[in-house]
Amino acid sequence: MLDLVKAGADEFFVPPLRPIDVLPRVCRLLERLDANEMLLETVEQKVGLKQLVGESPAFFEQIEKIPFVAKCNAIVFITGETGTGKELCARAIHYLSGRAKRAFIPLNCGAVPVDLIENEMFGHERGAFTGADNSQPGLIQEAQGGTLFLDEVDCLPLLAQVKFLRFLQEKEYRPLGSTKMRQADVRVIAAANGDPEEAVKNGRLRQDFYYRLNVIPLVLPPLRERKEDIPILARHFLADYAVEFDKELTDFAPEAMHSLMVYGWPGNVRELKHVVERAAVLTKHSVIQRSDIVLSRPQKHERQESLRQAKAKVVENFEKAYIQDLLAAYRGNISRAAEAAQKHRRVFWQLIRKHHIDVERFKSKPL
Repeated sequence: MLDLVKAGADEFFVPPLRPIDVLPRVCRLLERLDANEMLLETVEQKVGLKQLVGESPAFFEQIEKIPFVAKCNAIVFITGETGTGKELCARAIHYLSGRAKRAFIPLNCGAVPVDLIENEMFGHERGAFTGADNSQPGLIQEAQGGTLFLDEVDCLPLLAQVKFLRFLQEKEYRPLGSTKMRQADVRVIAAANGDPEEAVKNGRLRQDFYYRLNVIPLVLPPLRERKEDIPILARHFLADYAVEFDKELTDFAPEAMHSLMVYGWPGNVRELKHVVERAAVLTKHSVIQRSDIVLSRPQKHERQESLRQAKAKVVENFEKAYIQDLLAAYRGNISRAAEAAQKHRRVFWQLIRKHHIDVERFKSKPL
C-alpha cells in the first residue's frame, strides 16, 4: 500500500468492494477533475441503480420512480417483505441525489434495545446519565447533509416516535442531557417489512407518525409476484460470483433454472442471491446443475403442471365446493340438491362419492 501511495495513487481499495465504500471516495476524486459534472453523474447513476435488477411491470413501476424521487428531499416510505431490496432502493435514492457526497446512515430500529434507541439517534451530552463521561453524537448528526435510513421503523418505540416526529416536522432535535435544540439537514427514508396501516391499527405505529413518513410511498413486490425476473436475477448474481470467486460460471442448466422458477422464495431476492452464491461456491461445473441448487424448504411440486392439469385441478376444486354448498343449503337432501344442480340424482350421487364427501355432516345444518 505504501508503494502505491509513493507511486502517486490517490486512493486504494481492499476487496471485497461495496458501493457504500467505493462511491464516496470515487466522488471525492472526481471533484478534483475539471469538467467532471457529467462523469460524476454517470458514476452515481450506475452505482446507485445497478443492483436493482428486474424487468417485471410490478417491479419496474416502482423502480422507475427512483431518479425522480432522488431529485427532491421529500421523505420516502418503502414497504415490502424482507429481502425485497428496500435498503438497495434507499441507497439508490441517496446516490442519485445531491446528497451522494455525504453519508448514508442506516439504522435497523428493531435491532437497537428500547432504552438505547433515543441515544442512538439523538446522541447525548457529557453527564447525561451514569457512565456518560463524554458527549457522543447521534446518527442524525452523523448523517448531516446526507441521508438517514430507518429500517423496520414500525419497531420504533412509541415515545421515540413522538420525539422523532418533531424532528421530521421542524428539522430540530435535542441530544440527551442537552438544554439546547440543534438543527440538522438530513433526508429521511423509512422502511417496513409488514403493512404499516396494520401496524397503526395494532398500536405499534402512531398514526400521525405514519402519515408524516408516508409522503412518497414505494411498494416493492415479493419475488413470487415477479417470477419473470428470477432468470435475470439469477444470472446477474452468477456473473458477479464468477468474478468474485474467479471461476468459470456461464449459466444454469434447464433443470436448475426450473427448480428456481417453481420455488416460492419466502426470503425473496436475498434468499435467491444466497442460493446462487452457495451453488457458485460448491459447483464443479461451469453450468450450474440441479444438484447444485440447495433450497431452504423442500419443494412440494417439483414438476411444472401442464395447462390441462392445472385446469383439471381448478375444475375439481370448484366442483367439490359447489356440491358441498348445495348439500349445506338443503341439509344433506340429495334429491333436492341434485334438482338444484340440474343433475340426475344418480349422477349427483356419483359426484359425491368421487369427491369423498360425507353427506351425514350436512344433515344437522339449518337452512
